[in-house]
Amino acid sequence: MAATPGDGKEASADKGGARAEQEKPLLPPTKTVVTSHRAKIAGKEIAYRATAGTLPVLNDNGETDAEIFYTAYTVEPPASAKRRPLLFVFNGGPGAASVWLHLGAIGPRRVVMLPDGNMPAPPFTMADNDQSWLDFADLVFVDPVGTGYSRAVKPDGTKKYAAVRADIESLAQFVRFYMTRNQRWGSPVFLVGESYGTFRCAGLSERLVEHGLALNGMILISTVLNMQTISFDNGNDLPYELYLPSYTATAWYHGKLAPDLQKDLDATLAAAEEWAGGEYLSVLNKGDRLTPEERRRAVETMARFTGLSPAFIDNRNLRIDQRIFATELLRDRSRIVGIMDSRLTADNVVPAAPHGFDPTITTIRPPFTSMINKYLGEELSYQTDIEYFSLGGGIPHWDWEAKNSYADTSDNLANTMAKNPYMKVMTASGYFDLATPHMATSYTMSHLGLTPDLKKNITMKHYRSGHMMYLELNALEQLKKDAADFVGKALK
Repeated sequence: MAATPGDGKEASADKGGARAEQEKPLLPPTKTVVTSHRAKIAGKEIAYRATAGTLPVLNDNGETDAEIFYTAYTVEPPASAKRRPLLFVFNGGPGAASVWLHLGAIGPRRVVMLPDGNMPAPPFTMADNDQSWLDFADLVFVDPVGTGYSRAVKPDGTKKYAAVRADIESLAQFVRFYMTRNQRWGSPVFLVGESYGTFRCAGLSERLVEHGLALNGMILISTVLNMQTISFDNGNDLPYELYLPSYTATAWYHGKLAPDLQKDLDATLAAAEEWAGGEYLSVLNKGDRLTPEERRRAVETMARFTGLSPAFIDNRNLRIDQRIFATELLRDRSRIVGIMDSRLTADNVVPAAPHGFDPTITTIRPPFTSMINKYLGEELSYQTDIEYFSLGGGIPHWDWEAKNSYADTSDNLANTMAKNPYMKVMTASGYFDLATPHMATSYTMSHLGLTPDLKKNITMKHYRSGHMMYLELNALEQLKKDAADFVGKALK
C-alpha cells in the first residue's frame, strides 16, 4: 500500500514519513492526522484518505469531559455518484477497542494470520485487505472511552463511562459530532458492532432515532442483546439450552461425536437444535421432577450431542457451562478449546483447574496489539505515548445498570425498528462461538415481538467459524459478500 501526502488541517504525513517535529523523542497526542493512501481491494486499486484523531465528549456545562479516538477512511466519489454509505464500527468487551474489526475484517489493511485464523510466528506483518468494506462504504472505527487511545480528561473519569447508558450517550454524541464536522448528514448511515458492540449498537440505534437520525441499517456480528441468554446463573436455565448446539459443533470439529453425527454438520446441528429447544428444554424445566427413565434418556442424548461422558453430564445435573465444556471436551488429549473460537486449542497445563485460559485470546492479542501500534504510529503517523488499550486495561468494573434483572437492549432494537420501519438488520453468527452462541442470537431475534412486515427487515447469516469469523480467510470472504449485499439491498 502506497501513501501520498494528505491535507489534514493539523498534521499530514506520508507513509513512513514524518514531520520535523515528530523527530522529538516525546510527543503530545496529535488531535488529527490525515494521510492519503492506495490499496488493492476486491481486485481493484482504490485511493482513499485516512483520518486518525479524536472528538470531544462534552459534559452538561459544555466542557470536554473525555476524548474519543477514531480512525476514518473515506473515498472521494465521482461527481455524478450518490453519497457513499457511512458505517460507524464498534467492537465489544466491554473494554475492547475497534482494532479487531478494523485490522481483522473491515479496514483497508489487515493483520496477516495463518489461513485457519491461528497466530503466525512473530514478528507480525500487515497486508492490504482484499476483503475490506471500503469499496462500498466509508468507514469510521470508534474506540469508546477507556479503550484504544480514548480517555477521560480526569484520571478517575473513565469509571463514569464504564456503564451502559453513559457509554451509549457518549457514542451518540460522537456520531453527531462526526457527521456535523464532516458534513455527512446527507449520507446513508449504518452501525456495525461485534459482541458487546452489538449490545451498544441496539441501544445506540434508539438513542439516535430519538435525536432525529434514522439509520439505514445495522450489521450485528456475534450478537448478544439480552445478557440472560449467556449468563450461567443459578435459576437461569436458558443458556444451557442455547449453548448446546455450539457444543455439538465443537465436538463435531474435534471428532468427538458418533460416526453418524460426524457425517454432516448441518444435519447434526439441526437435530441438536431441535432437541435443545424441545426435549432438553422440558428436561431443564422439570428439574427434580424428572423420572429416572427421563433422566437416563436425557443424559444419553446430551452425551451423544456434546461428546462428553454420560457420567460427567449426570454429575453436573445435565447443566454444563461453556468454560467447563471447554476444559472437559479434550481432557483425554490434555487440551482445552477456545471460548471465542472453539476450533482453537492449547495444552492444558493445569488439568485440576476448573477453568483454563481462552486459547483464542492468546492467539489474537499479540499480533493485533503489535500491529495497531505500528500501523497508527508509522503508516498513519498518529504519534502519542498513550498506551493503546486493545482488550481490557482501560476499563474499571462495568456497571450493567440491571438490579435483579439482566441487561438487555433487544427492546431498544424492537422500538427502533417500529419507529424507523426502513431500518434493516443483519446478524452474523459463528457455529464455533462459545461466547455468543448462534442459537442465542436466533432466540433473541425471534423474541422481539415484531410485526410480520418488520420481521422481513431481519437477515440472519451463519458461518463455519468462531466469534471472530473473519480470522479465517473463507469466512472473511463470505462475511464481506454478505455485508455488501445487505448494504446494497438496504439502500434500494
